[in-house]
Amino acid sequence: MSNNSTKFFFFITLISGMLITISSNSWISAWMGLEINLLSFIPLMINSNNTFTTEAALKYFLIQALSSSSLLFIILSKSFIESMFSLINSSLTSIIIVTPLLMKSGAAPLHWWFPSVMEGLSWWNCFILMPMQKIAPLIFISNSIKFNQFMIMIIMMSILIGTVGGYNQISLRKILTYSSINHMAWMLIAMLMGENLWILYFMVYSLLILSVMTIVAPLQISFVNQTFFINNEAKFIKLMMFSSLLSLGGLPPFLGFLPKWLVIQHMIINWSLTMISIMVIMSLVTLYYYLRISYSSFIILSSEPNWISLFKESKNNSMIAILMTTISMLGLMISSIFINMF
Repeated sequence: MSNNSTKFFFFITLISGMLITISSNSWISAWMGLEINLLSFIPLMINSNNTFTTEAALKYFLIQALSSSSLLFIILSKSFIESMFSLINSSLTSIIIVTPLLMKSGAAPLHWWFPSVMEGLSWWNCFILMPMQKIAPLIFISNSIKFNQFMIMIIMMSILIGTVGGYNQISLRKILTYSSINHMAWMLIAMLMGENLWILYFMVYSLLILSVMTIVAPLQISFVNQTFFINNEAKFIKLMMFSSLLSLGGLPPFLGFLPKWLVIQHMIINWSLTMISIMVIMSLVTLYYYLRISYSSFIILSSEPNWISLFKESKNNSMIAILMTTISMLGLMISSIFINMF
């Protein structure tokens, strides 16, 4: 069996475990889907040419096994106390169930494993880890979440750690990691507003991460200083990458501002002015990560060493990157026109 066919097999089982978890009507079957998803992702993480992937896979396995065993213990304990696998919808039960799921999703303060695991993965495995591996836990968090002091603490800590943690980073993977923690707080607050809102936010976030990956993965960029030396004859590549990053940061008029705009409107209607003010201020600080990269790459340093190879990728990859960047740049305007028309 070839390496590509093996990876395809594990990717199919990963998707299958995710679908089992989402479509299950009992906690035991949901836990089984999470375990299938975990055991399918571990072989995808390991690369024989990169020793860091083995360390990342071990860390990921230990953390996910810890959270899965905690979730299973909670399910079995509650099932003995209450009716068969049907949990009473109380605040304490919500906190107990949501905590291991938050650890699986990498929300603060249960995020300590997230940056180190991301640092040891390839870019496409990072894409699987950031949006895709969060789908199943987020679905169950949305079914169990309640507006209480515990969730307010999780949201505010995710906002603060996602902002402060990436402030002085030079690794693009860690910058995207702390940005993901910041976006996790916005998705949690969107869950409290409604199911459609957080699903829209997650879809836009996944689209923007995919847009970034289609550009940085072929270039094999890992650190901020490597963006300085992107071939200056290919200014369009720099424009695509930094417009996608700024859209991920939520800068108007890019598409990334749309879900944040909707969350801000809903929170203002519900009179959550203090919390939304803090979240907006912290989101403006996160834009500093991306503005720093863009400003430095375009203006401060414009040298081009001879050992940097030209960006020569296949036509299909280039077209996908251009398409994703166009959606990222013009998505907000297209959505506004569509809403006004109908």
